[in-house]
Amino acid sequence: MTARRWAALWVGLAAPLGASVAMAQATAPAQQVEVTADKPDDTEQRRREPVAKTIYGREEIDKYGDTNLSDVLKRLPGVNVSGGNPRLRGLGAGYTLILVNGEPAPPGFSLDNLSPSQVERIEVTKGPTAEHSAQAVAGTINIILREAPRQRQREVKLGVSFLKTRLTPWINASYGDRMGDLSLSLPISGYQWRSGFPSTEERVSRDVASQPLHVFSENETRSWGNGLNFSPRLSWKLSDTDSLNWQTFAQNHNFHNAGRNRVDVLEGLAPISVDDQWTNGGQWQMLRTNVQLVRRWADGARVDVKLGAQATRSWYRTDVDGTDGRGSHTLSRISTGDNREHNWTSSGKYSRPLWDRHSLALGWDLERRHRSEVRSVIENGASQLLGLDGEPFKADIGREALYIQDEWEIAPQWSTYIGLRGERIGTASAGTGEALSNSSTVVTPLWHLNYKLDPKGRDLIRASLTRSYKAPEASALLARPSINASYPASTANPEISPDRLGNPALRPELATGLDVAFEKYFSGGGLMSLGLFHRRIDGLMRNVVSLQNVPWAAVPRWVSQPVNLARARSTGVEIEIKGRAGELMPSVFEAAMALSVRASLSAYRSSVDGIPGPDNRLEQQQPWSLTMGFDHVVKGMPLTYGVSLAYTPAYAVQQTTAQMYEQGRARNLDAYALWAFDKLTSLRLGVNNISPLDGYNRTLVMGAGGDLQSTVARRGNLANVSAGLTVKF
Repeated sequence: MTARRWAALWVGLAAPLGASVAMAQATAPAQQVEVTADKPDDTEQRRREPVAKTIYGREEIDKYGDTNLSDVLKRLPGVNVSGGNPRLRGLGAGYTLILVNGEPAPPGFSLDNLSPSQVERIEVTKGPTAEHSAQAVAGTINIILREAPRQRQREVKLGVSFLKTRLTPWINASYGDRMGDLSLSLPISGYQWRSGFPSTEERVSRDVASQPLHVFSENETRSWGNGLNFSPRLSWKLSDTDSLNWQTFAQNHNFHNAGRNRVDVLEGLAPISVDDQWTNGGQWQMLRTNVQLVRRWADGARVDVKLGAQATRSWYRTDVDGTDGRGSHTLSRISTGDNREHNWTSSGKYSRPLWDRHSLALGWDLERRHRSEVRSVIENGASQLLGLDGEPFKADIGREALYIQDEWEIAPQWSTYIGLRGERIGTASAGTGEALSNSSTVVTPLWHLNYKLDPKGRDLIRASLTRSYKAPEASALLARPSINASYPASTANPEISPDRLGNPALRPELATGLDVAFEKYFSGGGLMSLGLFHRRIDGLMRNVVSLQNVPWAAVPRWVSQPVNLARARSTGVEIEIKGRAGELMPSVFEAAMALSVRASLSAYRSSVDGIPGPDNRLEQQQPWSLTMGFDHVVKGMPLTYGVSLAYTPAYAVQQTTAQMYEQGRARNLDAYALWAFDKLTSLRLGVNNISPLDGYNRTLVMGAGGDLQSTVARRGNLANVSAGLTVKF
């Protein structure tokens, strides 16, 4: 969209309200100011929000003494974590928007590398809002980093974790102070980690001569590394109405892996090597900095302006040495990659009250991102990717958005939130032969409605009708082949082992969403909620395997390529209850008992047009999930302990008419105990993944010749024990 069209869109959004704003400036009465002695807790903040939002503060984040944020998220109601990526509504990667301080997390960012000590709170929103990107079909998880304190804070946490073989230490330290008009916060965390697990894979397929192949492989992997997080923040009170804030977030994560993979050939031709020893290492680095200026006026108007810049780099090297069945050295493969990205952002919001019942906001988001990649694969001295995806690659990604929103208190018991957001994403790439470009523009209207069943708002009904979307990732748009290394380009490959290729013609998925929820808040701080949702998704993106004539091989190859497949639907129900046991179950527990309980149950159903059932569900969406737990403060002792369980059942996904994927069940049982020596010193013991289940997945493909191809993978899991000492000054 051209600058002229964006200007026209902005005028179209703002013009109908121009006269109202001018009138409000002349007629708006003095605003009422509510002063409270204590900051509302997480539950009370949730009740006051104009949209369905759940807030988790420091108490919930610190509870189990976790060393990474993924372990915190996996216990939250309605949140599932797979491969370090949190997901809402059971939907897969890309449907949940991950924000850090209100801005999209960069590619390659992992919550496994973020220490909970760096986080002030977590905000989970189940529906999109105009202020943030509408790339939130399932919802938004906003990670708010530590804020500058109002008074001096000094805290040190020391701990160790044990997984399988040895202890790994970690340290979290935080210093905060206020000096006149300047407040600062200096949280820093350092950690080591170590893991190891066995895995097996059984594959029934075709060999390089297109004859039946049956192999069984065993792999033993060892992983270790270390990292550092630092997120300083400064807040400067320029005047009674103006402030300037600066936040920087730096990450450095180093990883190493080593292992051995042995293959037993039960039928067919053996691969070039059957006994591989491999090592892998690399680093992830990120530096993000933002400056925010806030200015307020006596009539309630406010302007927030942010400017930010970010740089990330990740690199890796993998070495594989393999021997054949007679012990002869037959394989030497070196794979390297170096990815760099720079971006800058600008955002702003102007808000002001209109009359005595409206709060109007207008804003913008701008982002420019430049990404460069260099990869190489050298096998037995010869380059395997020269002229293909081994060529240096560059991409420029731009995002522009304008939005307008109005929070309107219709009546004492009725309130609504109406928003409209226009967003454009453009990608231009070079380095894969022909220069390619792709752009998409989406306009998303949003409507949220709240009704208080009682004057105090203890019982609420929330409803929303929204438009959201899922944009294709840059890697899915690029026509860069990734060749399956098990089948040289001079031979054919089977359907279950395809090459991979992007699709520059991909369009965003568009989703229309309906949400309805009932929330009941108890006087003792507990709550119960029941929510229903439905999403209709147009242009669903899914990888489809087809036989193609390709430039990197002399024979046709099976290639997996993303396409806009069809329309899909997803429907679900989510139930949550938490609070003091004596308030929720007075006939079972005493009212004074310091026992808090929580539970959530979510059930999901989805279907994709054109794919036969009964398992034609959206990928990675489990049929249901359960979380439950309790916390107990022992009477007469400085001891608190708790247990948490998260469980999802096994399920199958019919991905295409010829391919099915099966995922095994998952269970996470965690426990902790906290002993408070005094108000400033405490010791916490924790165990994560008690009685672990092995991971399991299976892929089934019906070949073009009628043969059934399959891959079955199993992975061992281990419990993790940790201990941490907290000292406050």
